[in-house]
Amino acid sequence: MSEPLVYLRGKIVPASQAMLPVYDAGIVLGATVTEMTRTFKHQMFRLQDHLDRLYRALKYVRFELPMSRSELEAKTAEIVQHNLSLLGPEDDVGIIHFVTAGEYKTYAGMAGKQANSTPTVCVHTFPMPFELWTQKFEVGQHLITPSIRHVPPQCYDPKMKYRSRMHYYLADKEAHVSDPSAAALLLYLDGNVTETAGANFLIVEQGKIVTPTTRNTLPGISRQTVHELAAKLGIDFVERDFQVFNVVNAEEAFTSSTPYGVLPVTRINGLSIGDGKPGPVFQKIISAWGDLVGLDIRQQMRRGAERRVATGVC
Repeated sequence: MSEPLVYLRGKIVPASQAMLPVYDAGIVLGATVTEMTRTFKHQMFRLQDHLDRLYRALKYVRFELPMSRSELEAKTAEIVQHNLSLLGPEDDVGIIHFVTAGEYKTYAGMAGKQANSTPTVCVHTFPMPFELWTQKFEVGQHLITPSIRHVPPQCYDPKMKYRSRMHYYLADKEAHVSDPSAAALLLYLDGNVTETAGANFLIVEQGKIVTPTTRNTLPGISRQTVHELAAKLGIDFVERDFQVFNVVNAEEAFTSSTPYGVLPVTRINGLSIGDGKPGPVFQKIISAWGDLVGLDIRQQMRRGAERRVATGVC
């Protein structure tokens, strides 16, 4: 079959046939936990860590999966292997797992009856859109702190990765008013820096990497990779609260996320961070990450973007 496959609701189906009922709780309530993994050189990177976090979230939200973890891993491997076979050797995929609460019985017209409350499980992939990040590796990102605030942990714990992301959406929309190419860096209610819609945020002060605590942010797998690489490089890694003032006066800054590993941040609210260029700590981390996965990540991004443009994909 020349079409990507998706695992959904207990079946493997062609991507064109993968559909959710409009009354699924993931649509009606946003009641969804999720994970994104990616491949490097067609090998899944830290899949077990992502699944560990997924299962912690599932326990927290009380979703009982209709399959074992080993079955989920097997279906994941099957989907990834097939979908990678449709791509070239220099391409890679993002791997999405999401689980919803199942059918929302009121909207399903089943009030007072037994609805199917079995969680909806989905595994799908997409080709990595390298063109989204390749230029930012060279010039960095611009982050803007919007009026929208991060959801307090008293509402739900940020150690769960979830799809109820309206606050992220609104924050990015507000940031785009000032700069269409910018992303939002959300603050907590007390003004402490938290994270972006899709990444952890880190700064460098006096040669040390400093990142917000996981009280108000997701404990990212990529963030953990930065921590491990920093240890190997002899760079101190510190978790503590800090504010925009610290970001403005930082030596450098970057984000960490599954698609790209780490990506420099060179401006905050229109002000340059450091000399306004990707910094030396970022350069050391991305190079060490490349050594870890056996490829030059920036080069893969650049060449992948060129291929996608040349073939009219983007």
